Amino acid sequence: MKTKSTLIITLLSILCLPLTALACTDPVVLVHGNTASPSSWDNTYNYLLSKGYSPSDIHRPNWGSKFCAACNNHSGSEETPVREALTDALASSCSGQIDVIGHSMGATLAAQQIDKLAIAGNIDSFVGIAGAFRGLRSCGTYPFNIWSSTCGVNGLSIQSPFLDSIYGQPFSNRTYSIKSYIDQVVCLGGLCTIGGIHSSQIWNEDASYTYALGHFGLQSDTAAKQYDLIK
Repeated sequence: MKTKSTLIITLLSILCLPLTALACTDPVVLVHGNTASPSSWDNTYNYLLSKGYSPSDIHRPNWGSKFCAACNNHSGSEETPVREALTDALASSCSGQIDVIGHSMGATLAAQQIDKLAIAGNIDSFVGIAGAFRGLRSCGTYPFNIWSSTCGVNGLSIQSPFLDSIYGQPFSNRTYSIKSYIDQVVCLGGLCTIGGIHSSQIWNEDASYTYALGHFGLQSDTAAKQYDLIK
């Protein structure tokens, strides 16, 4: 026969189970854009903290040259910090799931690493902000692209081998894009589409959201929406 103290301990254990479940927060990985830094996510970072995330729940890899935009691509040293952040976030997840938000070139770089690591099933939500998933018109069309690492074989020229390698691949259980038709990077001369589709849109996405914001405003001024999409 159970003693009174044993029954109390058992009851407390049962009552605490929902609290444990509620305390489980999926880590989020925030991947900045070309020549940017982790601090470009400060608005999102602070918003997540206000919603109950702890600093250890938020991973902000620091990748690429900060001085040469044309030098960065999706190969080599640019990959390592993002891959490590994804791996670390997943290792610390209490649910086996994480969320990923990428801005600009960080969105395509994050997508590539998810694909290479074969962890799409472990990404609850993927949010691509102002990404060039279908290429940049300013880079030309491969192989007749403007020569630079950013526009080359591992870069964002239209139909580049890099973009072809990730095209059609799943990156998450839920996929969203945030875009603008006044994006000064994605929309060359006001033309944002590739093959009739906005370049920031992702194949098989669940939804796409349009804002009257510039390329960098899409990252800094949509923190509340970003949070909504990963919840």
